[in-house]
Amino acid sequence: MRNLATLIATTLLTTSLCQAAGPYHFIKEVPVGGEGGWDYLSIDSASHRLYVSHATKVVVIDTTKDEVAGEIADTPGVHGFAIASDLDRGFSSNGRENKASIVDLKTLKTLSKVETGENPDAILYEPKQKEVYTFNGRGHSATVFDAQSGKLVATIPLSGKPEFAVEDQAAGRIYNNIEDQNEIAVIDITNHKVVKTWPIAPGESASGLAIDLKRHRLFPGCDNKMMLMLDSATGKVMDQVAIGEGVDATTFDPQTQLVFASCRGATTIAHEESPDKLKVVQTLETAPGARTMALDLQTHKSYLPSAQFEAAAVGQKRPRIVPNTFKILVYGMQTAPAK
Repeated sequence: MRNLATLIATTLLTTSLCQAAGPYHFIKEVPVGGEGGWDYLSIDSASHRLYVSHATKVVVIDTTKDEVAGEIADTPGVHGFAIASDLDRGFSSNGRENKASIVDLKTLKTLSKVETGENPDAILYEPKQKEVYTFNGRGHSATVFDAQSGKLVATIPLSGKPEFAVEDQAAGRIYNNIEDQNEIAVIDITNHKVVKTWPIAPGESASGLAIDLKRHRLFPGCDNKMMLMLDSATGKVMDQVAIGEGVDATTFDPQTQLVFASCRGATTIAHEESPDKLKVVQTLETAPGARTMALDLQTHKSYLPSAQFEAAAVGQKRPRIVPNTFKILVYGMQTAPAK
């Protein structure tokens, strides 16, 4: 009996430790180098390419080799990069010049640029209408243009400073965080109008936003250290979990039902237990500055940017980035998810 009891206790302890370790672990880092800051990342799983905004360019990484494969130049103050695989085009939001670049994904050359509102930040390609949306931070608006011609389609006024956005094609909607108003704007993709706004209380200053299309759930990552679960049909807050400080991106994996909130130095990983329940399953230690991320839905690997920083001086808002230390951190699952 003692041997059986010892075996059971050992098994329970091992199980507990495995659960505590969580589903994700560090795999490697990809050196990039160069100078300047960064913002969003985006991934084209089918083409095995990761696009990383980096100061005045977009760095392209081959995710089969985990190495730099090229770059897209002349994107001053780039925030994000949207991918139109069906058109072999990409689109960057160039915050410092109030423009979006239209890029040939085969050659990585810029074809043309489109005027946007002030400080385009998040950017989204809407494949049903074949249109691109830039969400203009200081312009308090969204610029919509035709992805093929670059022609302006609409300018959508917003109630405040927009951050990340996601789409539900079946519902004909785009959801956009309005950071300084603590709300989500619901945009009709046919009429190019805000049709609803939803408060996100108890959340505040949401930046990252992810969506579960099957269960109709939105996951905004909020600056007051919480991630919410909202019904994307009604805007009702269904649940919330605690996350770290300084969240800037959230992503969702429909196969594993995991939701990620990348924060300052750690990523909170929660599991969607049911349509009205989230449960934190891991706090994954990452690195300073690793506040944005991209998730490859084929390999389930996550990619986060970071660098080395100098010690901050008194009164300095942000520490300086040590030149040529910019890198991408790669994390993966301990075991492959069930098919």
